[in-house]
Amino acid sequence: MPVPWFLLSLALGRSPVVLSLERLAGPQDTVRCSPGLSCHLWDGDVLCLPGSIVSAPEPVLVPTHLQTELVLRCHQETDCELCVRVVIHLTVHGHWEKPEDEEQFERAADLEFEEPRNASLQAQVMLSFQAYPTARCVLLEVQVPAALVQPGQSVGSVVFDCFEAALGAEVRIWSYTQPRYQKELNFTQQLPALPWPNVSADGDDVRLVLEVSEERHFGLSLYWNQVQGPMKPWWHRNLTGPQTITLNHTDLVPCLCIQVWPLELDSVRTSICPFRKDPRAHRNLWRATRLQLLHPLGWQLEAPCSLTAEATLCWQALGGGPCQSLVPPLPRENVTVNKAHDFPLLKGHPNLCVQVSSWEKVQLQECLWSDSLGPLKDDMLLMETRGPQDNRSLCALEPSGCTPLLSRASTRAARLGEQLLQDLQSGQCLQLWNDDLGALWACPMDKYIHRRWALVWMACLLFAAVLFLLLLLKKDHVKVWLRLLKEDVRAGAASRGRAALLLYSADDADFELLVGALASALCQLPLRVAVDLWSRRELSAQGPLAWFHAQRRQTLQEGGVVVLLFSPGAVALCHEWLQDGASATRAHGPHDAFAASLNCVLPDFMQGRAPGRYVGAYFDSLLRRDAVPSLFLAVPVLALPSQLPDFLRALQGPGVPHPGRLADRAEQVSQALQPALDCCVRPLGTPETGREMGPEAGDGT
Repeated sequence: MPVPWFLLSLALGRSPVVLSLERLAGPQDTVRCSPGLSCHLWDGDVLCLPGSIVSAPEPVLVPTHLQTELVLRCHQETDCELCVRVVIHLTVHGHWEKPEDEEQFERAADLEFEEPRNASLQAQVMLSFQAYPTARCVLLEVQVPAALVQPGQSVGSVVFDCFEAALGAEVRIWSYTQPRYQKELNFTQQLPALPWPNVSADGDDVRLVLEVSEERHFGLSLYWNQVQGPMKPWWHRNLTGPQTITLNHTDLVPCLCIQVWPLELDSVRTSICPFRKDPRAHRNLWRATRLQLLHPLGWQLEAPCSLTAEATLCWQALGGGPCQSLVPPLPRENVTVNKAHDFPLLKGHPNLCVQVSSWEKVQLQECLWSDSLGPLKDDMLLMETRGPQDNRSLCALEPSGCTPLLSRASTRAARLGEQLLQDLQSGQCLQLWNDDLGALWACPMDKYIHRRWALVWMACLLFAAVLFLLLLLKKDHVKVWLRLLKEDVRAGAASRGRAALLLYSADDADFELLVGALASALCQLPLRVAVDLWSRRELSAQGPLAWFHAQRRQTLQEGGVVVLLFSPGAVALCHEWLQDGASATRAHGPHDAFAASLNCVLPDFMQGRAPGRYVGAYFDSLLRRDAVPSLFLAVPVLALPSQLPDFLRALQGPGVPHPGRLADRAEQVSQALQPALDCCVRPLGTPETGREMGPEAGDGT
């Protein structure tokens, strides 16, 4: 009878999250064996006749152990049947006969005696299977090479796939050799009955599927299987199949188990705990674990599952840093969760914390007294160690270690060692712990901190008074300086806040160098300039059109401006687009953002959206103004470098600096452009076809 493929697990799954049975394709039985062995399956079933046990005069192969595993034999993707795989472990049984005396031993050294010792072993292994109403018997031939023949040693195993069986059936398996040299092996197994849960992954969530018939009623319980104490129910329902239940991955913990049983009298309950080795479940367990303070000096580790962990006390200093372990008050030992423990302390303190560690890694730290006693304090912890013959030593716990109070170290405890000893002797320190091994005191440091800060405040007030007197004496100079500073801040904020996207046609290498010089000079104003010369990697990854769209949108959203830098090649591309429209199929370079941008730039000009968004420019030594298409004259089109002040004013927008300062900046840009411009200059009468233009520039018509 075909079985729905959701019946996938008998706790044999290899994954802690997805439990599934191995799927075998095809109806044929197969056999395979360990490396070094050779095996063969006889066609069809045979008649099982064990016969009597006979003696073995020499070593023979015998089966010594049987194992089974459930798999699925699938004729189609969803047409599968439960099948029992059998693993037979083989061993060499018996010994070679030895000669009775030395003379016979020497005569036995001939080939007639040596050949059997060096020969391979061969055996016929019978495998019998019974599961009402099915009975089968198959014959396996196994051969072991001579190199593996060692009396009494295992030689490997043979795997048979497989005997079909029904859910809930009791299967019995026998194995022996033909002829039979020992008592046959036998194995009995009870297959699971419905319902059986299938747990599978669904992204970050987990799906629990029970695909039983609609008339079948069953109970489903999710519970925490705690080693220390009884199981703790979490969720329980009586359901009617089929059912699919989704669990959030944050609900998984290692001890979460699933129990399913039919709602029948004396029914057997099926339980699995599939998340014991799931890393997500272990992380969730630590997230759900809490430390709780029990008054007056008790504590408890609350967790849904048992933990392998140790708890220690530590001291958390106010200035941060790691919590420093205090081993004597709370010795390292395994913690029992959900059980009250006592602190061997006299008093609590906000800086006393509890660390819970697992495998030498701190998983949880809580300063339990911070809620009841307030935040961390700047107290110094003094540790007294008591040895034999009343030997005592006193030190202060600091981030660098435990510093002796009367030492010459350059630490705070050493500098205040005498004062701390006086505080201890006068009873100003709070004793936290005391026994035969030592004692702990917490000494307040507030008074020493206040004394130090008083000196700092006095120095600050003195400096402020001196500065005020200097300002009164130089008030005229200060006014001039403040006015200049205010002007620079305004101008700088305005220029830094304006973005500019520079679009150009890559006519040739010299022109690209000129564009790079212009962009670099504009950045010194400063302006935030975007140009494809500096974004070749993004341009190659996104494509020119996508890159231009992203840059244009960002520039205009920030209140910036798009600069169209006209050149002979750019003019030719504009004429081409205006004549042929967007359907022109002219090939352009992979980095030509100008050619790609015309699909968006020209519609802005045609629909009157360009003013305020675009500024045009051209180099007057490379192009005449009348060469610029009239469509672009709707926005300022300025010559460079002759109209650089107007160009910079248009780029920087409102809040431009003083005219004299603007002229200085224009002069700086002009000087930066001049070397690159000299490389590109040619007489205006030179025809455009004489320029070395790349494939992006077109034919200039």
